[in-house]
Amino acid sequence: MAEFWQEIGNAIRDEFSDLPDVGRTTRVVLRLLIAALLGGVLGFEREMKGKAAGVRTHMLVTLGAALFVLIPEQIGVSDADLTRVLQGLVTGVGFLGAGTIVKDHGEKEVKGLTTAAGIWLSAAIGVAAGLGRESTAVLSTVLALLILSSVPRIEKLFGGRTS
Repeated sequence: MAEFWQEIGNAIRDEFSDLPDVGRTTRVVLRLLIAALLGGVLGFEREMKGKAAGVRTHMLVTLGAALFVLIPEQIGVSDADLTRVLQGLVTGVGFLGAGTIVKDHGEKEVKGLTTAAGIWLSAAIGVAAGLGRESTAVLSTVLALLILSSVPRIEKLFGGRTS
């Protein structure tokens, strides 16, 4: 009977062997946390402006994108295979973003383009974090926040769109 339980224990240990040491576990946790936090920052900005895709959506997109590149990296796929993963990710997130775009009043007014672009950018930020490019992910988030906060003011100043 002890052999039976030992076999079950070994099977469980083997199933959770993708994080074999503290260093690897720390890197994975850090990459996923950074991705989710940066997505949350962008989502918070969108939520404060009353947009449909807010904190949770952006966090899930960045976390998912990070995971989609982190797993292939863990199993040692080639760069060519990783580019195919990225192609699928970009396409899939494009469809997700397209769901936020709405036409109002015939074809004169289109809403949700900025939110769709933000979701798409969130995926790219998640990819950067997932690949261990945390500085690039943080810099991209800061630039996105500057664009989201500054450009509307500049447009308003020059008599352009106000939303």
